[in-house]
Amino acid sequence: MLRSLRNSRRLFFILFTLAREDALFIFDELNVIPLASRFASLVRRRKRGLRKGQRLSAAFVRLGPAFIKLGQVLSTRSDLIGDEVADDLGGLRDNLPPFPTKIARPIIEEQLGKKIEELFTEFDDKPVAAASIAQVHKATTADGKMVAVKILRPNIEAAFDRDTDLFFWVAEILERRVSGMRRLKPLEVVKTLKESVFFELDLRFEAAAATEMAANIARHAHGFRIPAVHWNLTAKRVLTTEWVDGIPLGDIEAVRASGFDVDMLLTKAANSLFSQVFQDGFFHADLHPGNLFVDKNGDLVAVDFGIMGRLDFKSRMYIAEILRGFLNEDYCHVAEVHFTAGYVPYGKSLEAFTQACMAVARPITGKPLNEISIAKLLGQMFKIAAEFEMEVQPQLLLLQKTMMVTEGVGRMLNPKLNMWELSRPLIEEWAVSHFSLAGKAKDAAQQGYDIVRKVPMMLAHIEHTVRALGDERGIRLHPQSIDSINQARREVWGQWLLLGWVSLGVLTLLGAVLVYQ
Repeated sequence: MLRSLRNSRRLFFILFTLAREDALFIFDELNVIPLASRFASLVRRRKRGLRKGQRLSAAFVRLGPAFIKLGQVLSTRSDLIGDEVADDLGGLRDNLPPFPTKIARPIIEEQLGKKIEELFTEFDDKPVAAASIAQVHKATTADGKMVAVKILRPNIEAAFDRDTDLFFWVAEILERRVSGMRRLKPLEVVKTLKESVFFELDLRFEAAAATEMAANIARHAHGFRIPAVHWNLTAKRVLTTEWVDGIPLGDIEAVRASGFDVDMLLTKAANSLFSQVFQDGFFHADLHPGNLFVDKNGDLVAVDFGIMGRLDFKSRMYIAEILRGFLNEDYCHVAEVHFTAGYVPYGKSLEAFTQACMAVARPITGKPLNEISIAKLLGQMFKIAAEFEMEVQPQLLLLQKTMMVTEGVGRMLNPKLNMWELSRPLIEEWAVSHFSLAGKAKDAAQQGYDIVRKVPMMLAHIEHTVRALGDERGIRLHPQSIDSINQARREVWGQWLLLGWVSLGVLTLLGAVLVYQ
């Protein structure tokens, strides 16, 4: 009851803020809380000349950090809010006024356990960037290295806790009361937001993400790098990294005037994103122009690792197969992969879905090469989801958003070029390595290894479940029943473990024979 009262009061404030920015359409189109939105419309201010998405972006900025992040998540959901609104929210950047340095300095000193003067020989009190969650200062360490010091805003956790609880409350109402809303997984949207923010509210996670990505990129992405993390100057609320001297990729004129080959920069960006997604399954999910720089060597440098995406091996293979099917105009294969992956329920018609895939792809793939948008193609696939009850895949939303933003950067630098075409050699090499007979054998061996590696975890989960069943707080079972379950578990999983190791050995041997023929 208290939760409902608290959230209802907050919701009315939100409605009035949306009304003042002429953005109540978001509730009207979803047909939720119609009475409250009609009441709020009494104070609506008409904003002539602004698109819906622009008005909604302005409202989210006024409502604070959690709503800015919500807007960025919604920018990936054109199936929910439409293409135009999603595009406008995609440009929502959380540039906010900085908080005073007299507050920032004590945070650094409390987190790192020393006075500013002991930590840095120079510390610029004027922030170089300020966003909804943190701001960045330039400094020089005691050993003379220039660094960027990122500091969380004070009390930011409480603000997010309040608003994410509201988001969950509204999402629960939507799933219960609005027909067709469950398929769109509003609760999953909020969970995605909460998980993203969880990692952003502890800067040690961002430091770990930057370190992991730097190690990945060192193996395959030449001309693309990650600033080094200063772990001794990093804590939960403070992150210190190497200072990046470079031209922001968003400064088009400066990039073109630098003398660097723009097409080569685009090749580096496309190759790096492809490697992050398909080779590593771990990618930077916020590669907007403000987070990419061109350094003096012509290398691309990425910053801000608060929003990262992960794709497991199966998802990468499914996406690769879907894209390959589209590029080869094999729409039956595209449809079959959707069914195999479980994206579309088996009760639906494969033939009808094949026809829908063709209808979505032909208007896009039939364009001149430089106008083809792979991200738009994925977005259009989400739009036909309603007709086939295709469940939204949260793990793919960040990928689609990242591809859309990267394509936008490419078109800014060279509108006549398709940046994915620049990556064709890398794409073809990867396809051969995974879709050839030898590649499939190696992939099967990898999947076998992954299954075997997870067996101890699965056994632990079963052990935990059996213990819970016998616990006095759970379902009471006779001790002999528990012993029988344990014995059956040991026998069954012993057989599976043996089968797993035998399968792994056979697949590994087969892969070795095929590779070294």
